[in-house]
Amino acid sequence: MRSDVFDAEKRSAVMRAVKSRDTKPELVVRAAVCALGYGRRYRIGGAKLPGKPDLVFGAMRKAIFVHGCFWHGHDCKRGARQPKDNAAYWRAKIARNVARDARSIAALRAAGWRTLTLWECEIKQAALLARKLRAFLK
Repeated sequence: MRSDVFDAEKRSAVMRAVKSRDTKPELVVRAAVCALGYGRRYRIGGAKLPGKPDLVFGAMRKAIFVHGCFWHGHDCKRGARQPKDNAAYWRAKIARNVARDARSIAALRAAGWRTLTLWECEIKQAALLARKLRAFLK
């Protein structure tokens, strides 16, 4: 195992800076939703719903999750990257995230909600993002 390039205090500050809401991918999705004309139809962070979706369209019973590829174990290049330090911990953490995401989506679907998961790598392609959002929200 390699030693960390940061001391404990700096590493703690770096990890504290990792946000769970208002992330850049989430802001890009919100802007795309507004550009499609759905800006007044959603709420941010459905705290009362399983998994706390990032965007909730209550009247339409639709929810959107915006996932980071690494943190949620996507099968793209960034999501497939395995940390070298403390690898067992990170593999277990990401596996727990994937399982929790599946449980949340299953609970929402059982309650009559439709869900869409948008991945960080997909959001970088504006045309693909707009096409997916348009198909999901119509």
